[in-house]
Parts: sequence; structure tokens; C-alpha cells
Amino acid sequence: MSDTTGTTDTAPPAAAPVVARPIVRERPAHDIGGGLALLLGLVGLLIGAGGVALGVFFGNDGKPGLCAAFVAVGILVGLGAIIAMSGLNTISPGETRVVQLFGRYRGTIRNEGLRWVNPFTSREKVSIRVRNHETAVLKVNDAYGNPIELAAVVVWRVEDTAQATFAVEDFQEFVATQTEAAVRHIAIEYPYDAHEEGGLSLRGNAEEITDMLAVELHARVETAGVHIIESRFTHLAYAPEIASAMLQRQQAGAVVAARKLIVEGAVGMVEQALERISEQGIVELDEERKAAMVSNLMVVLCGDRAAQPVLNTGTLYQ
Repeated sequence: MSDTTGTTDTAPPAAAPVVARPIVRERPAHDIGGGLALLLGLVGLLIGAGGVALGVFFGNDGKPGLCAAFVAVGILVGLGAIIAMSGLNTISPGETRVVQLFGRYRGTIRNEGLRWVNPFTSREKVSIRVRNHETAVLKVNDAYGNPIELAAVVVWRVEDTAQATFAVEDFQEFVATQTEAAVRHIAIEYPYDAHEEGGLSLRGNAEEITDMLAVELHARVETAGVHIIESRFTHLAYAPEIASAMLQRQQAGAVVAARKLIVEGAVGMVEQALERISEQGIVELDEERKAAMVSNLMVVLCGDRAAQPVLNTGTLYQ
């Protein structure tokens, strides 16, 4: 399991999905402050109650005509006030109301507080707060056919409430499905580790890969009016069935790289030793003895264990 980092100039991934043309774009709804509407509604209810009371009074006073008229007017005014007050909406920060009138989109209320719209409209709550979606650990084959496991987290929010409501059936499910599809597509396009030097890989070039994931996700969810804020891999590893074999391969690569560095350093040291001996005239060595000296120095410098010296008490050539 690993968090991804890294940078390298790379080519973009395969073309992103074609974005469908939106059915409708968000626009402001015709709404007013709800305080005045609430006050007028309460006044209407008082007038209606007063009319009914006057009707009862005139009925008791033997005036049935006035009684019926005042009761009817009072009931109508009261019903009108109740219907008008049903257009009141309380909008919290980070929330909106998508307004429809007889099936037609009439706009979105984004103003916070108590708002009033046509009471005959329907209003659907749509949150525009920032959300997280984390995929399950997915098992896919990388570009080399090796099974790998990976998971990602996506930070997103609704940007166009009209598209989120009308363009897709369920925008939250849509985002979840498209996120998984994008992660799978990115995984099969690139290898976990690149065999060629400078090649793009999921582990070695995570920053570029996550940028490509964000671009593809944006293209996939744009139809639903969703904006991708950030995307990041949270899990990246070889599948358990090949993890041990791939670990041995990585270890072998590390050993080869270390040996290469050791040999390069040893060659430089041997070259420097021969030059110093020749410059200072410490001893004259023929080609055969130079070869023997180089061989002994390389064994000492490149060996993974301490060398056991053999003392020569005779001449150089014995």
C-alpha cells in the first residue's frame, strides 16, 4: 500500500470519453425574500379567521345572507394564505432548491435564508457541499498484464444543479460508477513499474498519473454537472499471488544497481592507484604484474566480504 508521488514529462493518456450535450443549464429561480411573504400569509390567516367570526356573528343575529358571504370569504382568504405560505423555503448554507413548474425547469434557488417562490412549483433539495468518494480496492491487470490492486479517493461537488437533477438518474451513483471506470482505465493503460528507462509507470510517476485521472474523471462526470476538486490513489500494490515474485525482481534490480555503482567506484580507485604508483616511481610493474594487481584490487574492492590477506615474504615475482 502506498501513496503516490513523482514527476516526469509524459504523453497524455488515451482520449477522454465524449461528453454528452447537457439537456439544460442551471439558471436563477424567480424568488423573493420570505419574511414579507410570511407576514402577508399570517395577515391573510387573521383576515380569514375574522371573516368566519363575523359570519358566525351575523348568523346568530339572524342575517343568513351576510353570514354565508363572510364565512365563504373568510375560508377563501384563509385557504389562499395557506397555499401562498406553502411557497416558503428555508435554504441552509451549502444547499439549493431546484424549482419545477408542471414538469418544466424554472430555475435554482441558491440564496440562503427564508425564500418564497410560486407555491404551485415543486422544489427538490440538492446539496452543493464538497463530498468524498473512495473506491473499493480494485483488482485489475496493468499494461504488462500483471494483476495489481489499487484504490482512489475523489473529492467533488455539484456545480450545475440542473444537470445533476435532469441529465442523469442519480448523480451520486453516476459519480461512483464513473470513478471506478476511470481508475480501471488508467490502470490498464500503464504498468505498475516501467521496464524501460524513462517509461511512465503507476508507481514511479504517480503525480502525472493522478493528473490524468483527474482529467478523465472531469470528462466523464461533466454531463452530471459535477466538478472534480481532487483525485488521488490511496492504495497501489501488486496482487498477493505475484507480490513475492515481484519483490524478488525489485530486490534483484536493487542489487544490480548497487553492484554497478561499486564496480564503477572500484575501477576509478584502481586507475588512480596505478597512476600514483607510476608517477611516484614506487615500483616498476610489467603488464602481467599490473594485471595481477588490478585483479587483486578488484576482488578486494568489489567483494561482499572482507578479504583475507596473504603475506609474501619473498620477492615480488615469487
